[in-house]
Amino acid sequence: MRYIDAMIKGDAVTVAIETLDEEGAGVGRVGEQRLHVAMTLPGERVVAEVEHLSPHRADVWARRLRLEVAAPDRVEPACPAYGRCGGCVLQHLVYARQLEHKRARLTEALAACRLLSIGREVAPCVASPRSEGYRNKSKLVAARSDGGVILGAYAPRSHEVIDLAGCAVAEPPLDEVAGRLAALATACGVLPYDEGTREGDLRHAVLRVNFRGEVLAVLVVARRGGHGIAELARSLSAADPRVVGVIENLQPAPGNVLFGEAERDLILVGVQAIEEDIGSVRLRLSPRAFCQVNRGIAARLYADVAAAAALTGTERVIDVYTGIGGIALTLAPRAAQVIGIEEHEGAVADARAGADLNDAAHATFLAGDAARLLGDPSIVGQGAEVIVLNPPRKGADRAVLEACARLAPRTILYVSCAPATLARDLAVLATLGYGALRSATPYDMLPHTPHVEALAVIERSDAA
Repeated sequence: MRYIDAMIKGDAVTVAIETLDEEGAGVGRVGEQRLHVAMTLPGERVVAEVEHLSPHRADVWARRLRLEVAAPDRVEPACPAYGRCGGCVLQHLVYARQLEHKRARLTEALAACRLLSIGREVAPCVASPRSEGYRNKSKLVAARSDGGVILGAYAPRSHEVIDLAGCAVAEPPLDEVAGRLAALATACGVLPYDEGTREGDLRHAVLRVNFRGEVLAVLVVARRGGHGIAELARSLSAADPRVVGVIENLQPAPGNVLFGEAERDLILVGVQAIEEDIGSVRLRLSPRAFCQVNRGIAARLYADVAAAAALTGTERVIDVYTGIGGIALTLAPRAAQVIGIEEHEGAVADARAGADLNDAAHATFLAGDAARLLGDPSIVGQGAEVIVLNPPRKGADRAVLEACARLAPRTILYVSCAPATLARDLAVLATLGYGALRSATPYDMLPHTPHVEALAVIERSDAA
């Protein structure tokens, strides 16, 4: 059945917004069709212009033309690029309501899979210590403008680059260094890369700041020896002492893959990596390392994982999808042995360096396929008392979940960045004997975005 007859592209319609979708857009009904309108809130009435109609279901997407009735929860966005860059799409919603929305999303996902037993509720969403100025990493697209080089983000569904100067959610040193980098790139005659013509050199700038305020800058370039790149690195380091390292990463391939091969990294100035403190652990961050971008809420999450693990010092812990080892190293002082498993070699190298930084000689980090390593008795031995899962947005492979269940841990701690895949994987674990969901807690890792981080504590069904 097709649903495109009721409206056509370009129609202007008036709609009462009832709820928010997973992308943070307001949703209302026009007849039998659901109309999604960005930058709107439940309780509002808006006039919107139809832009896209799904041929498969009763969903329509529209652009807000006029706000006729505003919700009492509406606030003025803090960022000058709000509504244009496509990020932080909930900036217009008062922060307390953002937390309620994220709790509701996790509740809906778990309830849909019948994972919430009678009398058990999802905990309130843990607020970020800072709702602005919390991001310790910026990924910026280089582009040309009339005034020179700008650093920004692609507007939604386009290749127009929106200048992110004054970004409200980046830690202040990042916005300041980005502004200086753009000005120096202009002065050095650096040419931003043009996807259409494949001319120019600078594609992206990736900036990361640590707890000390030190900044590591990665310049992603289309070719080696680009005009002004080396001069830009020297000038940036000289102009701002917070910039302790500038790395050149070569990415000649067309498309939207951010980095090229790690082996192609070249240190232009200073150091290749910086150290970060999250809670009780110190971590090594190389140019492409994955680490939670909100230091404050990550520290709370790590501490809650440690509390839920309830370690006494005699247990064996396996941390699957360990990344650079933040959770594994948090648990290490309380465990007899910790094994971290991660597919990416670079992340494992960072995790091993982190083990040295934290004097965690009993923490071992292995690179390879998680299901294979979990099934190798020479690695996992007789199993583990606690298993941590921290997969990417797509969730854990079924083979990994099955391998975890075979190791018969007393507790599985699942750290998720996507409620839908968390619910799916918990439903699978329930069929494998792990159906006792002790608690589910959302965390606001990325304020003003729809992103929901969560910690689920699971035990064997016979322990219920």
